[in-house]
Amino acid sequence: MRIKLTTLLAICVALTLGALDVAKPAAAAGTRKQVVKHKAVKHKAGKAKPVKQVAKRVEAHDSDNLLLKSSAVLVQDQSSGEVLFEKNSDAVLPIASITKLMTAMVVLDAQLPLSETLTIGHEDLDTLKGTHSRLKVGTQLSREDMLLLALMSSENRAASALSRHYPGGERAFIQAMNYKAAAIGLKDTRFSDPTGLTAANVSSARDLTKMVAAAAHYPLIRELTTTGERTMVVEGRAITFRNTNMLVRSQTSGWEIAVSKTGYIREAGKCLVMQAWFNNRPVVIVLLDSWGRLTRIGDANRIKRWIENASMPNPRPSAALGRGAAG
Repeated sequence: MRIKLTTLLAICVALTLGALDVAKPAAAAGTRKQVVKHKAVKHKAGKAKPVKQVAKRVEAHDSDNLLLKSSAVLVQDQSSGEVLFEKNSDAVLPIASITKLMTAMVVLDAQLPLSETLTIGHEDLDTLKGTHSRLKVGTQLSREDMLLLALMSSENRAASALSRHYPGGERAFIQAMNYKAAAIGLKDTRFSDPTGLTAANVSSARDLTKMVAAAAHYPLIRELTTTGERTMVVEGRAITFRNTNMLVRSQTSGWEIAVSKTGYIREAGKCLVMQAWFNNRPVVIVLLDSWGRLTRIGDANRIKRWIENASMPNPRPSAALGRGAAG
Protein backbone atom coordinates (compact mmCIF):
# COMPACT_ATOMS: atom_id res chain seq x y z
CA MET A 1 0.00 0.00 0.00
CA ARG A 2 2.92 2.35 0.79
CA ILE A 3 4.32 1.80 -2.68
CA LYS A 4 0.99 2.62 -4.25
CA LEU A 5 0.72 5.88 -2.25
CA THR A 6 4.21 6.88 -3.33
CA THR A 7 3.39 6.15 -6.92
CA LEU A 8 0.18 8.12 -6.66
CA LEU A 9 2.00 11.11 -5.17
CA ALA A 10 4.55 11.00 -8.03
CA ILE A 11 1.76 10.96 -10.58
CA CYS A 12 0.07 13.97 -8.95
CA VAL A 13 3.32 15.92 -8.90
CA ALA A 14 3.94 15.11 -12.60
CA LEU A 15 0.43 16.21 -13.53
CA THR A 16 0.82 19.47 -11.60
CA LEU A 17 4.13 20.26 -13.32
CA GLY A 18 2.59 19.41 -16.67
CA ALA A 19 -0.24 21.83 -16.03
CA LEU A 20 2.27 24.54 -15.20
CA ASP A 21 4.19 23.86 -18.41
CA VAL A 22 1.01 24.10 -20.45
CA ALA A 23 0.11 27.38 -18.76
CA LYS A 24 3.44 29.04 -19.66
CA PRO A 25 2.95 29.04 -23.47
CA ALA A 26 -0.61 30.25 -22.94
CA ALA A 27 0.65 33.18 -20.89
CA ALA A 28 3.33 33.89 -23.49
CA ALA A 29 0.73 33.81 -26.24
CA GLY A 30 -1.30 36.33 -24.28
CA THR A 31 1.76 38.57 -24.09
CA ARG A 32 2.31 38.31 -27.86
CA LYS A 33 -1.31 39.26 -28.46
CA GLN A 34 -0.87 42.35 -26.32
CA VAL A 35 2.22 43.35 -28.31
CA VAL A 36 0.39 42.90 -31.60
CA LYS A 37 -2.53 44.96 -30.36
CA HIS A 38 -0.11 47.70 -29.35
CA LYS A 39 1.41 47.69 -32.85
CA ALA A 40 -2.02 47.91 -34.40
CA VAL A 41 -2.93 50.92 -32.27
CA LYS A 42 0.30 52.71 -33.15
CA HIS A 43 -0.30 52.26 -36.90
CA LYS A 44 -1.86 55.44 -38.27
CA ALA A 45 -1.83 54.97 -42.05
CA GLY A 46 -5.46 54.76 -43.09
CA LYS A 47 -7.80 52.32 -41.35
CA ALA A 48 -6.64 50.09 -38.52
CA LYS A 49 -4.99 46.97 -39.89
CA PRO A 50 -6.25 43.48 -38.97
CA VAL A 51 -4.25 41.93 -36.14
CA LYS A 52 -3.10 39.02 -38.30
CA GLN A 53 -1.79 41.36 -40.99
CA VAL A 54 0.12 43.48 -38.48
CA ALA A 55 1.49 40.37 -36.80
CA LYS A 56 2.77 39.08 -40.12
CA ARG A 57 4.50 42.38 -40.90
CA VAL A 58 6.04 42.65 -37.42
CA GLU A 59 7.29 39.07 -37.60
CA ALA A 60 8.87 39.69 -41.01
CA HIS A 61 10.64 42.82 -39.77
CA ASP A 62 11.76 41.47 -36.42
CA SER A 63 13.20 38.29 -37.91
CA ASP A 64 15.24 40.24 -40.47
CA ASN A 65 14.06 37.91 -43.21
CA LEU A 66 15.00 40.45 -45.85
CA LEU A 67 18.66 40.79 -44.83
CA LEU A 68 18.99 43.96 -46.89
CA LYS A 69 22.48 45.39 -47.34
CA SER A 70 21.46 48.91 -48.44
CA SER A 71 22.03 51.49 -45.70
CA ALA A 72 18.66 53.19 -46.12
CA VAL A 73 15.48 51.54 -47.42
CA LEU A 74 11.82 52.38 -47.78
CA VAL A 75 9.12 50.25 -49.41
CA GLN A 76 5.68 51.83 -49.69
CA ASP A 77 2.34 50.66 -51.07
CA GLN A 78 1.21 53.79 -52.89
CA SER A 79 -2.44 52.83 -53.10
CA SER A 80 -2.83 52.93 -49.32
CA GLY A 81 0.23 54.96 -48.35
CA GLU A 82 1.25 52.13 -46.01
CA VAL A 83 4.96 51.75 -45.35
CA LEU A 84 5.68 48.04 -45.82
CA PHE A 85 9.31 48.17 -44.75
CA GLU A 86 11.76 50.85 -43.71
CA LYS A 87 15.33 51.09 -42.53
CA ASN A 88 17.03 54.41 -41.74
CA SER A 89 14.37 56.02 -43.91
CA ASP A 90 14.96 59.51 -42.47
CA ALA A 91 18.73 59.50 -42.96
CA VAL A 92 19.78 62.36 -45.27
CA LEU A 93 22.27 61.00 -47.81
CA PRO A 94 23.77 61.90 -51.21
CA ILE A 95 21.55 60.56 -53.98
CA ALA A 96 23.84 60.71 -57.03
CA SER A 97 21.99 60.29 -60.35
CA ILE A 98 18.60 59.75 -58.72
CA THR A 99 18.79 63.54 -59.14
CA LYS A 100 17.97 63.12 -62.82
CA LEU A 101 14.34 62.30 -62.06
CA MET A 102 13.97 65.85 -60.74
CA THR A 103 15.94 67.17 -63.73
CA ALA A 104 13.44 65.53 -66.06
CA MET A 105 10.42 66.85 -64.17
CA VAL A 106 11.72 70.43 -64.29
CA VAL A 107 12.39 70.15 -68.04
CA LEU A 108 8.91 68.81 -68.73
CA ASP A 109 7.22 71.33 -66.44
CA ALA A 110 8.74 74.11 -68.56
CA GLN A 111 6.94 72.67 -71.62
CA LEU A 112 9.95 73.33 -73.83
CA PRO A 113 9.86 71.84 -77.36
CA LEU A 114 10.98 68.22 -77.18
CA SER A 115 12.08 68.31 -80.82
CA GLU A 116 14.41 71.30 -80.31
CA THR A 117 18.06 70.49 -81.01
CA LEU A 118 20.45 70.87 -78.08
CA THR A 119 24.24 70.86 -78.28
CA ILE A 120 26.77 69.37 -75.87
CA GLY A 121 29.20 72.12 -74.87
CA HIS A 122 32.45 72.39 -72.94
CA GLU A 123 30.38 73.51 -69.95
CA ASP A 124 28.83 70.02 -69.85
CA LEU A 125 32.13 68.21 -69.24
CA ASP A 126 32.48 66.63 -65.82
CA THR A 127 35.34 68.45 -64.11
CA LEU A 128 34.29 67.21 -60.65
CA LYS A 129 34.52 63.42 -60.98
CA GLY A 130 36.05 63.11 -64.45
CA THR A 131 33.41 60.65 -65.65
CA HIS A 132 33.46 59.40 -69.23
CA SER A 133 30.76 60.06 -71.80
CA ARG A 134 30.19 59.02 -75.39
CA LEU A 135 28.57 62.38 -76.08
CA LYS A 136 31.45 64.46 -77.38
CA VAL A 137 31.51 68.24 -77.33
CA GLY A 138 29.51 69.42 -80.32
CA THR A 139 27.10 66.46 -80.29
CA GLN A 140 23.61 67.57 -81.29
CA LEU A 141 20.47 65.73 -80.20
CA SER A 142 16.84 66.63 -79.64
CA ARG A 143 15.71 67.60 -76.16
CA GLU A 144 13.74 64.34 -75.97
CA ASP A 145 16.81 62.28 -76.87
CA MET A 146 18.83 64.15 -74.24
CA LEU A 147 16.12 63.28 -71.71
CA LEU A 148 16.23 59.64 -72.79
CA LEU A 149 20.00 59.39 -72.34
CA ALA A 150 19.91 61.21 -69.01
CA LEU A 151 17.20 58.92 -67.62
CA MET A 152 17.96 55.60 -69.30
CA SER A 153 21.76 55.64 -69.46
CA SER A 154 22.39 58.30 -66.81
CA GLU A 155 24.40 60.45 -69.24
CA ASN A 156 25.70 63.37 -67.22
CA ARG A 157 26.48 65.56 -70.21
CA ALA A 158 22.91 65.17 -71.45
CA ALA A 159 21.54 66.24 -68.05
CA SER A 160 23.89 69.21 -67.97
CA ALA A 161 22.89 70.29 -71.48
CA LEU A 162 19.22 70.11 -70.53
CA SER A 163 19.83 72.52 -67.66
CA ARG A 164 21.86 74.96 -69.78
CA HIS A 165 19.11 75.14 -72.40
CA TYR A 166 16.55 76.10 -69.76
CA PRO A 167 15.25 79.70 -69.63
CA GLY A 168 17.74 81.54 -67.40
CA GLY A 169 20.38 78.82 -67.73
CA GLU A 170 21.71 76.34 -65.20
CA ARG A 171 21.37 78.61 -62.16
CA ALA A 172 17.67 79.18 -62.84
CA PHE A 173 17.29 75.46 -63.50
CA ILE A 174 18.72 74.48 -60.09
CA GLN A 175 16.45 77.01 -58.41
CA ALA A 176 13.51 75.40 -60.21
CA MET A 177 14.64 71.96 -58.97
CA ASN A 178 14.60 73.10 -55.35
CA TYR A 179 11.30 74.90 -55.83
CA LYS A 180 9.77 71.73 -57.27
CA ALA A 181 11.15 69.72 -54.35
CA ALA A 182 9.45 72.04 -51.88
CA ALA A 183 6.22 72.02 -53.90
CA ILE A 184 5.87 68.22 -53.70
CA GLY A 185 6.67 68.15 -49.98
CA LEU A 186 10.32 67.09 -49.91
CA LYS A 187 11.75 68.29 -46.59
CA ASP A 188 15.16 66.60 -46.62
CA THR A 189 16.03 67.23 -50.25
CA ARG A 190 18.50 69.78 -51.70
CA PHE A 191 19.90 70.11 -55.21
CA SER A 192 23.10 71.84 -56.28
CA ASP A 193 23.45 70.48 -59.80
CA PRO A 194 21.29 68.69 -62.42
CA THR A 195 23.44 65.54 -62.72
CA GLY A 196 24.01 64.24 -59.19
CA LEU A 197 27.78 64.26 -59.55
CA THR A 198 28.05 66.41 -56.45
CA ALA A 199 27.50 64.94 -53.00
CA ALA A 200 25.65 68.16 -52.13
CA ASN A 201 22.54 66.69 -53.80
CA VAL A 202 20.92 64.99 -50.81
CA SER A 203 17.63 63.43 -49.80
CA SER A 204 16.12 60.76 -47.55
CA ALA A 205 14.47 57.49 -48.52
CA ARG A 206 11.20 58.89 -47.18
CA ASP A 207 11.46 61.96 -49.42
CA LEU A 208 12.41 59.90 -52.44
CA THR A 209 9.21 57.87 -52.28
CA LYS A 210 7.40 61.16 -52.87
CA MET A 211 9.77 62.11 -55.68
CA VAL A 212 9.29 58.79 -57.46
CA ALA A 213 5.52 59.11 -57.00
CA ALA A 214 5.65 62.59 -58.57
CA ALA A 215 7.80 61.35 -61.47
CA ALA A 216 5.33 58.54 -62.13
CA HIS A 217 2.75 61.15 -63.09
CA TYR A 218 4.77 61.96 -66.25
CA PRO A 219 4.09 59.47 -69.06
CA LEU A 220 7.36 60.38 -70.82
CA ILE A 221 9.41 59.74 -67.67
CA ARG A 222 7.73 56.36 -67.26
CA GLU A 223 8.52 55.53 -70.88
CA LEU A 224 12.12 56.73 -70.94
CA THR A 225 13.19 55.28 -67.58
CA THR A 226 11.92 51.84 -68.58
CA THR A 227 13.40 51.75 -72.09
CA GLY A 228 15.84 48.83 -72.18
CA GLU A 229 18.15 50.19 -74.86
CA ARG A 230 18.21 52.54 -77.81
CA THR A 231 20.56 52.88 -80.80
CA MET A 232 21.19 56.45 -81.89
CA VAL A 233 23.22 58.02 -84.65
CA VAL A 234 25.72 60.32 -82.96
CA GLU A 235 28.04 62.26 -85.25
CA GLY A 236 27.46 59.77 -88.03
CA ARG A 237 28.05 56.69 -85.85
CA ALA A 238 25.41 54.27 -84.57
CA ILE A 239 25.82 53.96 -80.80
CA THR A 240 23.72 51.70 -78.58
CA PHE A 241 22.88 53.06 -75.15
CA ARG A 242 21.50 50.72 -72.47
CA ASN A 243 19.50 51.15 -69.29
CA THR A 244 21.65 51.26 -66.17
CA ASN A 245 19.08 49.10 -64.34
CA MET A 246 19.59 45.49 -65.35
CA LEU A 247 16.12 44.59 -64.03
CA VAL A 248 14.66 46.79 -66.78
CA ARG A 249 16.91 45.29 -69.46
CA SER A 250 16.24 41.66 -68.52
CA GLN A 251 13.32 39.96 -70.24
CA THR A 252 13.26 37.25 -67.57
CA SER A 253 13.51 39.34 -64.40
CA GLY A 254 9.78 39.00 -63.67
CA TRP A 255 9.50 42.67 -62.75
CA GLU A 256 6.76 45.05 -63.89
CA ILE A 257 8.59 48.37 -63.55
CA ALA A 258 6.90 51.70 -64.26
CA VAL A 259 9.66 54.13 -63.15
CA SER A 260 13.34 53.39 -62.63
CA LYS A 261 16.52 55.29 -61.83
CA THR A 262 19.93 54.22 -60.64
CA GLY A 263 22.70 56.34 -59.16
CA TYR A 264 26.29 56.10 -58.07
CA ILE A 265 29.06 58.30 -56.81
CA ARG A 266 31.57 57.26 -54.17
CA GLU A 267 29.91 59.37 -51.48
CA ALA A 268 26.44 57.94 -52.22
CA GLY A 269 27.22 54.30 -52.89
CA LYS A 270 24.95 52.36 -55.23
CA CYS A 271 21.39 53.70 -55.27
CA LEU A 272 18.17 52.50 -56.91
CA VAL A 273 14.61 53.79 -56.92
CA MET A 274 11.67 52.17 -58.69
CA GLN A 275 7.94 52.20 -58.93
CA ALA A 276 6.93 48.60 -59.57
CA TRP A 277 3.57 46.84 -59.74
CA PHE A 278 2.58 43.83 -57.62
CA ASN A 279 -0.92 42.36 -57.88
CA ASN A 280 -2.05 45.50 -59.73
CA ARG A 281 -0.80 47.75 -56.94
CA PRO A 282 1.96 50.37 -57.30
CA VAL A 283 4.82 49.98 -54.84
CA VAL A 284 7.78 52.36 -54.52
CA ILE A 285 11.14 50.88 -53.57
CA VAL A 286 14.02 53.13 -52.48
CA LEU A 287 17.49 51.69 -51.86
CA LEU A 288 20.31 54.05 -50.87
CA ASP A 289 24.00 53.50 -50.19
CA SER A 290 24.29 49.87 -51.24
CA TRP A 291 27.74 48.34 -51.27
CA GLY A 292 28.94 45.98 -53.99
CA ARG A 293 28.16 45.97 -57.69
CA LEU A 294 24.99 43.85 -57.44
CA THR A 295 23.87 44.54 -53.88
CA ARG A 296 21.05 46.91 -54.82
CA ILE A 297 19.74 44.39 -57.36
CA GLY A 298 19.89 41.61 -54.79
CA ASP A 299 18.07 43.79 -52.27
CA ALA A 300 15.38 44.65 -54.84
CA ASN A 301 14.82 40.98 -55.67
CA ARG A 302 14.60 40.06 -51.97
CA ILE A 303 11.96 42.76 -51.52
CA LYS A 304 10.06 41.47 -54.54
CA ARG A 305 9.94 37.91 -53.17
CA TRP A 306 8.97 39.19 -49.72
CA ILE A 307 6.04 41.22 -51.08
CA GLU A 308 4.83 38.38 -53.30
CA ASN A 309 4.99 35.91 -50.42
CA ALA A 310 3.17 38.26 -48.06
CA SER A 311 -0.10 37.99 -50.02
CA MET A 312 -0.89 41.67 -50.23
CA PRO A 313 -4.53 42.77 -49.66
CA ASN A 314 -7.03 42.73 -52.49
CA PRO A 315 -6.31 45.39 -55.14
CA ARG A 316 -7.94 48.78 -54.78
CA PRO A 317 -7.89 51.57 -57.36
CA SER A 318 -5.02 53.97 -56.76
CA ALA A 319 -6.14 57.45 -55.84
CA ALA A 320 -2.82 58.93 -56.85
CA LEU A 321 -0.94 57.04 -59.44
CA GLY A 322 -2.70 55.10 -62.17
CA ARG A 323 -1.01 54.30 -65.42
CA GLY A 324 -2.82 56.98 -67.39
CA ALA A 325 -1.72 60.46 -68.32
CA ALA A 326 -0.34 62.77 -65.69
CA GLY A 327 -2.76 64.97 -63.84
